[in-house]
Formats: sequence, structure tokens, C-alpha cells
Amino acid sequence: MAGPRRDTRGIVEARELFNRVRFRRREPAPALRPYVEHYWLIDWDLPEPYASHVVPHPCVNIVFQRYGGEPPWGEVAGIGLELFTQKLEGEGRVCGVQFRPGGYRPFAPERPVSDWTGRRVPIADSLPGTDPVAAPAGICDPDDEVARVAALDAFLLGLAPEPDPQALRAMELVDRVRNDRTIRRVAQLAEAEGLSARSLQRLFAAYVGVGPKWVILRYRIHEALERAESGEDPEAVPDWAALAAELGYSDQAHLVRDFTATVGVPPTAYARPPGLQAL
Repeated sequence: MAGPRRDTRGIVEARELFNRVRFRRREPAPALRPYVEHYWLIDWDLPEPYASHVVPHPCVNIVFQRYGGEPPWGEVAGIGLELFTQKLEGEGRVCGVQFRPGGYRPFAPERPVSDWTGRRVPIADSLPGTDPVAAPAGICDPDDEVARVAALDAFLLGLAPEPDPQALRAMELVDRVRNDRTIRRVAQLAEAEGLSARSLQRLFAAYVGVGPKWVILRYRIHEALERAESGEDPEAVPDWAALAAELGYSDQAHLVRDFTATVGVPPTAYARPPGLQAL
């Protein structure tokens, strides 16, 4: 692992978010890197409320958070199926663990990951034996960022993840979907990997939490969302027909449909330069 990724995939209006909060990604301890994508740390002190929006990745997260003077608390966030909105106000801090797709099951092997999909549950509900008071306090309280990362490492290492070849297989399959744009259909992935479509579905349900078709779609929308924000010329409008072809869509209309259903607005409205925004 060459370090935490630096893209903004999944973050809606990333520039606006980064202007309002301090957002960082940090690497976990080496022993955790087979399972954990990265840690993500957010701190804010806002003069007025702000709503952040994220198109979730196919990943389980553990989230420790503290708002204002309230005691910190922790939860396990299963894969979100819809656009996630979080209102931020006043002063707060979040310390999150983003697992690799398939990487959470070795920490909680008793239940399939699909049991947590679309749910956010207290940490002890998914990880029995976890202290719901001590863990969040020990992770969120230190002002020193290095100390927070060390506390996250200690917490996860203390859970003693169980090596699981099927978890590794699931992670490899999702990595292929993420990196290979030629994978456009479940049957295509199954054939390439020597699996039946049914076996692929079962593996994804047990270890990823969503089906392979959902993962394929979500990664393509993540890339489209990032492209809409990453142009060097802020006044330029992306060539959506060309992008649709590049991402493996049969035509622009299918990309527009999927993008609108996921993000809530059509891509042309989302990427419209500031001077062209509708009044």
C-alpha cells in the first residue's frame, strides 16, 4: 500500500467541504493494511451549520465522533445504499475507519456483512465486548493527531481479526471491479473469475455487504462525480457522452439516469459552472 488514496471519490461538492472542515486520511498499522483502506479524520469549528453529502463506498466504516461538549460515541456504519447527508455545526471531531470492501468480516466473523447494510448501529452491537464508552473517549479525546491514529491502531489490533481466505477473495474481486473499466456486467466478472453468478452473489453478500452489480455501478458513479469536479478549467463543462463511453455505458442517457438516481441531480446540473447556475 503506497499510502492513503488522495482522490475525492464519493464526496459531493468536495471543494466546498474542504473549505469548511479539516479533512485528512492516514495509514493504519502495517498489520491492519490487508483489511483497512485508511483512517479518515475530520475536525471542524463552524460559525454556521453546514450539510455534507457523500455517495458511500462499498465499505463498512467504524466511526468515532464527538460534537461540542457531548461525550464521544462510536458506531458501525454498514454500506449506505443512498446518498448520506450529515449536518455539521459548532465544533466537532470524527475519527473513522474505512475498511476495504470485504475487510470488515474478519473483525466480526459471526454474521454476514449484509446484516449491517443500510444500518448504523452502536459499536457493541456489531463488535460484542467493545466498551462503548472507553473506546470512543480514548480515540476522540487526544488533540494530537498521531495519538488518535495510534489509538485507532490499538483498538483494531485488540479485536484480533481472524484471517479468512474468502475475505481476501472478496477484496480481490472488488479491486478488479474498481480498477478495470471493462467489467460492466456481473456475468462478465463471474466468467472472468471462473465463478457462477450465484456463487459471486453469495460471496459478495457474506463479505462485502452488497451485490456485485451494485459495486460496479457505484464505482462508475464515483468516477463520474470526481470528474465533474476535477477539471482544470472551472468554467468547463465535462463531455458527458465521452465520459459515458469511457466508463463503459452504452450511451450518455444511462449514465445520466444512474448519476441522477444516486446523487439526486443530473450530472449537467451538478457540474454547471457557478456563473451558469439556475436562479
